[in-house]
Amino acid sequence: MKYKLLGTHTGLQVSEVILGGAGLGERSGYGSTPEEALAILKAYTEAGGNFIDTSDKYQLGESEEIIGRFIKGQRQDFVISTKYTLTSNAQPKISSFGNHRKAMREAVDASLKRLQTDYIDIYMPHFDDAQTPWEEIARGLEELVKCGKVIYTGLTNFPAWKIALISSSVPLNSIQVEYNLLQRSADREFLPLAQALGLGTMLYSPLAGGLLTGKYRKGETGRLANSSTEIKSEDDMAKIIIDYLESVAQAHDTTPGQVAFAWALHTGHFPLAGPRKIHHLEDSLKATELELTEHELTTLNELSQISLGYPHDLLRQVSG
Repeated sequence: MKYKLLGTHTGLQVSEVILGGAGLGERSGYGSTPEEALAILKAYTEAGGNFIDTSDKYQLGESEEIIGRFIKGQRQDFVISTKYTLTSNAQPKISSFGNHRKAMREAVDASLKRLQTDYIDIYMPHFDDAQTPWEEIARGLEELVKCGKVIYTGLTNFPAWKIALISSSVPLNSIQVEYNLLQRSADREFLPLAQALGLGTMLYSPLAGGLLTGKYRKGETGRLANSSTEIKSEDDMAKIIIDYLESVAQAHDTTPGQVAFAWALHTGHFPLAGPRKIHHLEDSLKATELELTEHELTTLNELSQISLGYPHDLLRQVSG
């Protein structure tokens, strides 16, 4: 496992693969048992991982509880990122929902208790709630840093313009965005913004919910088979990309999922591995050792490239 700096303003070294905690626990009706989750955490740590991402919403708080039990007695060895907005309560009161400071304070204290720690390394609103003013969010995050409950701050699932505004008021250190070979809309605004502001960028869903593993083809059944991510046309670009992933995987004696994850690693950002079973984690970790050729990387980039739209395409034409 390699280590890299999280952005340009922290000096914090974190592992190149983040362990995502959405599947740690089973209170939401899916995921891993507590025993399986602890085994996943142990395997990740033994592979050199030190960067764990979770949320108070994941498994209705059970994910944080399991992580808290695991890191107890070795807290200094880990960088813990967690999020709030949706709350861990299955029936939240209206005042506990959203990104305002009251909800933020209640959420951070509850997360600290579940994680069995007195500080959180990276704290982020999970979603833009479309009603809390950005100034309120900025003030709240700044207060948490000043009182020592939070070291670094970030945002996930926020519009780029709002990230820019919040960063003008409080030092942000990271963002988390969806990014994979089938979803590269972050190329338009988020990734250039992160580079300009020196933010560490976490990539969630690097395997497109499992679609890039090649498991979900038209007519097949499974968790994603009936979702919007199913391949519905033989002419769909998704099929072309997955076919190419399979050919590259065959050439390297590996899996399409490992190739897709290796591509995400090659972006220079931090992809999240979100396993529910230990073999899912092992597959992602093997991608750190996979060396794709320049031709393979170029082809994957070209196949998955999107139109950046206005004004980017216009400016490219004007500049020649």
